[in-house]
Amino acid sequence: MRFPDEFLADLRYRNRIEEIVGGYVNLKRTGSTYKGLCPFHGEKTPSFTVYPSTNSYYCFGCGSGGDVITFIRNAENLDYTEAVKLLADRAGMSMPETGYDDSAEKLRRTVYAINRETARFYAEYLKNDPQKIGYKYFKERKLTDKTIVRFGLGYAPDSWTALCNHLHKKGFKDEEMVIANVAVRGRNGKVYDRFRKKYMFPIIDLRGNVIAFGGRKHAEDEGGKYLNTNDTPVYKKSKTLFGMNFAKSSKSERFILCEGYMDAIALHQAGFDFAVATCGTAFTEEQANLLSRYCKEVIITMDADEAGQKASDRAARILQNTGLKLRILQIDGGKDPDEYIKAYGADRFKLLLDGAKNELDFKLLRAKNKFDLNIDAERLEYLNEAVEILSSIDDELGVEVYVGRVAEECKINKNTILERVKNKAKSKRRYSNAKAFKDIVRTNRKVDEINPEEQSNKRAAAAERSILSVLMHDGYLLDKVKNDLSEDDFVTPFHRRVFKAISNVLEKTSEFDITLLSGDFSPSEMGRIVQISTASFVYKNAEEQLLDCISVLKEEKNKVKVVDTDNLNNDDFASLIDKIGKNKK
Repeated sequence: MRFPDEFLADLRYRNRIEEIVGGYVNLKRTGSTYKGLCPFHGEKTPSFTVYPSTNSYYCFGCGSGGDVITFIRNAENLDYTEAVKLLADRAGMSMPETGYDDSAEKLRRTVYAINRETARFYAEYLKNDPQKIGYKYFKERKLTDKTIVRFGLGYAPDSWTALCNHLHKKGFKDEEMVIANVAVRGRNGKVYDRFRKKYMFPIIDLRGNVIAFGGRKHAEDEGGKYLNTNDTPVYKKSKTLFGMNFAKSSKSERFILCEGYMDAIALHQAGFDFAVATCGTAFTEEQANLLSRYCKEVIITMDADEAGQKASDRAARILQNTGLKLRILQIDGGKDPDEYIKAYGADRFKLLLDGAKNELDFKLLRAKNKFDLNIDAERLEYLNEAVEILSSIDDELGVEVYVGRVAEECKINKNTILERVKNKAKSKRRYSNAKAFKDIVRTNRKVDEINPEEQSNKRAAAAERSILSVLMHDGYLLDKVKNDLSEDDFVTPFHRRVFKAISNVLEKTSEFDITLLSGDFSPSEMGRIVQISTASFVYKNAEEQLLDCISVLKEEKNKVKVVDTDNLNNDDFASLIDKIGKNKK
């Protein structure tokens, strides 16, 4: 997929990477670079670096990297062409007339159009349904007409083909409706409405596009409470939060994480415009990273039942790795936010929010409420749970404070509990260290999917990386390299591809531009290229470095001979294996 080099250079110039990334990540300048928390994996210490001089970024934690186009691809879950178009639209640039395949983009535009028309259909039916089934439900839930319109709420009629017939009239095809997941194909080959007799909640992305739907069943109907859109070309439920299109504009630095659509909507209506909800799936790292772009604190409020408590625990574990401040809201009487606000009002709920407990307080309180501390056996069970909870605290002063509180509650010597907590913490550290070691071993054994041949050709690969790094920084040395080296001299196929791509760029321009590579490599491959670019090779002279690496590479290349092993006898084959083993050392 190719765009003109001039167009890409202009696109880069008009979309400075520090500005684009700054819209997603809180960046702090450090010398000539910028640093922040990576938006693609959870972390507490910034390992994400932006390099304005080369229009690139790299995360030393997860390996994500690339140019401004790659960043948009990863951040917005777009393909290459769509990311280019988004950046072009932002800069007020027209897309080139020819030179690229826009079939994937056309399909996504079609899915967006189907979703938009589907949302209108459900909203219109809600308003015009003679029986007012959906409208009565939302009014019973105390939603105002303004809220209903703002969130685009609707109703799917009790019909197998009402939506499909409507979309056919608008010119959409059966297969397109199935891909958008607003319709399903039956065993007889015919297409039917996916959502029937459901209260409909459109899910909207950060740019205002309808990307999916949640359909709530009638109370008397069988099956799960919600039917949600499956993943489609425009929707990944693990990366999406309901209400984020509104919450991202909130002036609050804290977000409320709810379990259901109605809770989030009720909170927005009550003035809490920073509420979001998961989309019919367990909370994920991608959703946590999304939250970290827009707030500093998350208050978790899940249902009070066992499933809700498990969801709270999972969300808390994931959010711990984002650097966000975390609190957990417990509502007395098992009410959810929607019920509580109806019963007591928004002002009282705000007081509840302000008094939400941090994760540790919440866990200890939940453990304490399970037992009667006046009964010795139950008090002992509470102490065991408290020791387990407190042994996870890294802060020694914090341990002292909480141990003192538990000791007072249970009327037991503080030092006794403190000793048990410290012993438990040591045991956990040993387990954690052992697990970390196993993970390292497992990672080292893991096949490198980008450049799998590197593991068996380490010396050659190191020389290749060094050559590529020099060329990306000192492109004027390309002629020197090409006098002594060809792409066929590269031992590993991935590095060979990168060398060919860099050469093509440098033959057209004296200054290397990584943006000109992003159309030929996947986002993960771009991350590896930036990693090579940012690697530090200590040589006084770049030309000397090249000559040394070329010499090493040719030496390693000569060791690799193509042999027809099918015609070797057993002795010759054994000799060949022995020779290869010696060459690897």
